[in-house]
Amino acid sequence: MENPGLVVHGQAAPFSTALRSLVNDPRYSDVCFVVGQERQEVFAHRCLLACRCNFFQRLLGPEPGPGLPSPVVLSTVPAEAFLAVLEFLYTNSVTLHRYSVLEVLTAAVEYGLEELRELCLEFVVKVLDVELVCEALQVAVTFGLRPLQEQCITFIEAHSQEALRTRGFLELSATALLPVLRSDKLSVDEAELVKAARSWARVGAAVLERPVAEVAAPVVGELRLALLAPAELSALEEQNRQEPLIPVEQIVEAWKYHALRRGDADAARGAPCRRRRGTLPRDHHRFLDLRFK
Repeated sequence: MENPGLVVHGQAAPFSTALRSLVNDPRYSDVCFVVGQERQEVFAHRCLLACRCNFFQRLLGPEPGPGLPSPVVLSTVPAEAFLAVLEFLYTNSVTLHRYSVLEVLTAAVEYGLEELRELCLEFVVKVLDVELVCEALQVAVTFGLRPLQEQCITFIEAHSQEALRTRGFLELSATALLPVLRSDKLSVDEAELVKAARSWARVGAAVLERPVAEVAAPVVGELRLALLAPAELSALEEQNRQEPLIPVEQIVEAWKYHALRRGDADAARGAPCRRRRGTLPRDHHRFLDLRFK
């Protein structure tokens, strides 16, 4: 039987460098993409994209006919993120930046590039900070990236007050905000959390052109109003009359818990008034089952 031979490898670095030089080089390219809102032209090579990624294999189809092929429009992916995807496809390595990694991650998920997705996830965890965390949480929730979602929630729990003041927080979807508001470990007082939820709902109302209360409806049930002191609850009730945010029934329920301080304290056990890590003490808390767990 003939010996099948032995595969030997040359140096990887020069090979990778040579292929990297082909990224977005119009010489010898046979496909042009028009990318992002700026409609930037990006040049590539059909055979390489098709053999490396099923998405591009389906997108580009069979060999083009004679003449210059029409550009392929990809308007939803920013040019910088798309170039990072091409760098990975050509060289199996990628240069990532904190300010654009979430866009690269989004493209990796949409194009089915699992290895690139994992590289992006590792990088995001390494550079996660207050300004990035809510944006990362939104991406994690959108694409079902559970480990990243858990990492983001843990970070927000430790840096709650700072995270609530970011633009990323105001731009969270209701689905992404829910796991934040459900956490017992937020290091912020409930009064501040109510204010943050109102600011979030105002932004959403302006963007969606819908009433604040309608935007807030999916999430305000997670606010633990019974933790507020009577004076705070009265002020919230008055503000709610001027700018509806919280259902009246939810405020009435909070007042019921205050009434229990002179009566059936056992009825309060298990009520939606568990203390969070950052809850400031109030006089009425001793009548409720509020021990932080």
